[in-house]
Amino acid sequence: MTIFSVRKFLAAAVLAACLPLMPHTASAASAANLPDFTDLVDKVGPAVVNIRTTTRVSSGGARGGLPPGMDDGDMSEFFRRFFGIPLPQSPQSPGTPRGGDNGGSGGSQDAPDSNDPEQNSGVGSGFILSADGYVMTNAHVIDDAETIYVTLTDKREFKAKLIGVDDRTDVAVVKISAGNLPTITIGDSNKVRVGEWVVAIGSPFGLENTVTAGIVSAKGRDTGDYLPFIQTDVAVNPGNSGGPLINMQGEVIGINSQIYSRTGGFMGISFAIPIDEAMRVADQLKASGKVVRGRIAVAIGEVTKDVADSLGLPKSQGALVSSVEPGGPADKAGVQPGDIILKFNGHSVDTATDLPRMVGDTKPGTKATITVWRKGQTRDLPITIAEMQPDKTAKADQKKPQPPKQRATNVLGLAVSDIPADQLKALKLRNGVQIDAVDGPAARVGLQKGDIILRVGDTDITSAKQFDELTSHLDSQKMVALLVRRGENTQFVPVRPRSGQK
Repeated sequence: MTIFSVRKFLAAAVLAACLPLMPHTASAASAANLPDFTDLVDKVGPAVVNIRTTTRVSSGGARGGLPPGMDDGDMSEFFRRFFGIPLPQSPQSPGTPRGGDNGGSGGSQDAPDSNDPEQNSGVGSGFILSADGYVMTNAHVIDDAETIYVTLTDKREFKAKLIGVDDRTDVAVVKISAGNLPTITIGDSNKVRVGEWVVAIGSPFGLENTVTAGIVSAKGRDTGDYLPFIQTDVAVNPGNSGGPLINMQGEVIGINSQIYSRTGGFMGISFAIPIDEAMRVADQLKASGKVVRGRIAVAIGEVTKDVADSLGLPKSQGALVSSVEPGGPADKAGVQPGDIILKFNGHSVDTATDLPRMVGDTKPGTKATITVWRKGQTRDLPITIAEMQPDKTAKADQKKPQPPKQRATNVLGLAVSDIPADQLKALKLRNGVQIDAVDGPAARVGLQKGDIILRVGDTDITSAKQFDELTSHLDSQKMVALLVRRGENTQFVPVRPRSGQK
C-alpha cells in the first residue's frame, strides 16, 4: 500500500469514527431543549384522584358478562357518554366489595347487600382542593350516581359525600372523610398563553394515574356552552373527565371536560373549563350547595355581519335581543326585541355568549347598566339584576288570525296585511304587519307566512300601506334588515331586494 493510500485510509477511518458522534450530539442537544415533566408529575400527581360511581340494581336484573379480557369499569364511561347506553356489567363476586369511609379496600360497612348489588355506572377523575377532603370534578362524572368512590394514588378508597353540582358549568364538588391530604395549587387561567406546554393527569378508560402532555391550542373557545373553554391537543379520553390541566409551574389552570370526536376517542382536540370560573362555582357549592346567578330575562342571538352592516354597526358584535320576558328586569328597564346589547356594566359584549356569563356572575339585586344599539344610536339603560329561575315555557297564542287580504309581492318578495288591534294586544305588540305570502328574496332567507314584520331598518312598521311604500324605495344594491317576530322569538333577518321591480 502506498503512502498516499495509507493516508487516505487513515483519514477515512477517522471520519467514520467521528460520524456516529455527530447525530448523537445533535440529538442530545435537541433532547435537552424538550420539556421534562417528571418533577411536575411528582409534585401534582398525589393530589389527582380516580372517581368511580355506582348504582344499585336488583339481583334479578344483573346483565351478562363482557367478553373475556374486558374489565367492567374501564369502558363504562365510554359507552355511557358516547353511545347513550349503560355498559353491560358482570355480577360482582361475593365477598369482594369496594369502598369504606375509613379508606382501604374492604370496609364491611360499605359492602353492597347481596340481594341488591352495585353496578358501575361511570368512571372519571378529580383533584383535591383542600387537605380536609374537598375534591373537584365534572358534574357529568357523578351524574345519576347513587354512590361515589374516590381512590387516592396510595390506593386508599373513600365513599364520598356530594356537596353540590352545577350542570351549567359542568362542575361538581364532593368530600371525603380524610385529613392531611396532598393538595393542588390553583393557577390563573387568564394568564394562559396559546402555545404553552400543559399536562393532563387522570384515569382514561379507568387506567389510573395516566399522564399526557401537549400545548394550548386556543383560548376562549366558544362551543355553545355557558363557559369559554381552553382548547388543547393533550390526549384526553373518557375517564380523563374531571382531572386537572396543569401548566409548567405545576398549577391547575383548567378541568378537562370535553373532547371533539367522531369515534368516541381522542382526535386531537380537547376542552378544559378555565379554573377561575370553576373556582367561583366551587366556592358557592361549598358554601351553600348551589350556585346563585343573575338574570335579566331576555332571549338572545348572535349578531351576524350582514345584520351589523345593515344596521350601521361598525362590526358584528353584541347580543341581539330576540324576546323580552314581560315584567322581567329587561322589560322594566325598557329593553326591546331587536335591541343589540353592546355592553354590560361598561364591559364590552363581543359575542352573544359573553352576556349570560357577565349577567350570571352578577349578584341578584345589583344595580347595573346595559348599553344597547337601537335605530342607529346607543342608549344606556339602568337595570336591576334578578335571580335566575328555572326556564319557563311560553304559552303560544292559539287565536287564529282572520283570512288575510292578498296583495302583489314587492321587491322583497313579500305580501303583508294589517294585524287587528286586539290581536296586537294579545301578542303584546305595539306595531307590525303579518306576512301573507312569500317568494323570491324573502323565501331564500327563510321568512314564512305568518311571520310578523316589526321594523324595516330603523323604521317601525305600523301598517301594510306604510310597509309597501317604504319597501318600494329600497336600493337593490344594499341589504336591508327586517326585524321579524316568529312565535315568541324576534330576530333581524337581512334581505337583499331584487332589482327591476318597483
